[in-house]
Order: sequence, then structure tokens, then C-alpha cells
Amino acid sequence: MEKQQITWKNMKNIGIGSAIALVLSALLLLGFSLLLARTDMQESTIRPVIILLSSLCILIGSVFTARKNTKNGMVNGGFVGGIYLLVLWIISSILMEGMSFTLHTGIMLVAAILTGMLGGIIGVNFAKTK
Repeated sequence: MEKQQITWKNMKNIGIGSAIALVLSALLLLGFSLLLARTDMQESTIRPVIILLSSLCILIGSVFTARKNTKNGMVNGGFVGGIYLLVLWIISSILMEGMSFTLHTGIMLVAAILTGMLGGIIGVNFAKTK
């Protein structure tokens, strides 16, 4: 298995993939919050929908990154998922007093990295079929 060297281009692609995931997530979560405010949707749906939308956005961002970097899709995708959640955790820590690392945060971290790795696998395989 040929290793891919870490270059500025690879790092840039990881940054762009993470940014795509974050911006798309913000847009989708804004849409969901509007839907939640305007309908009789149960509040119990909030956490599962946030996890689902976040996972979808990480998947899209990591597929983009892996298609651009073409090798080590699992590693690149894992970085996208990790960066995504790190940025969200930092923003949440700034905006919410008393933010701490909980079991839910740990589960989200594992899910984000695994989803990113899956997206990386998908993206590398798409890149090979070009």
C-alpha cells in the first residue's frame, strides 16, 4: 500500500472538507430549527436529527476531501470528522457556560470520526473510478 505524503494541498483539502461539513451543517440545522419552531414536532426528535444531519454533513465533507486527496481516505475522513466536532465543541464552549465533555460528547466524537472514515473510503473509491 502506497503512503500519501502529508502536503499543504492535502491539509488544505482536509480544511475545505471540514468547512463544507460545517457550513452545510449550519444551513441544515437552521432549516431544522425553523421547522421545529413552526410545527408541532416533538422536542424528543432534536438529538437524533442533530446526529443524523451532522453525520450526513461529515460524510459529504469527507467524501470531498478523499476525492481530492485520492489516498488514505480513512485517515483524511477521520480528520474531517474530528475537526468538525472539535470546532463545534469550541464554539459551544464559548457560547454556553459550563460546557463539559460528557458521554454524549464522546459518542458524538466516535460517530464523527467513524462517519468521516466511511466518507473517506467512499471518496477514495469514487476518485478511482474517474
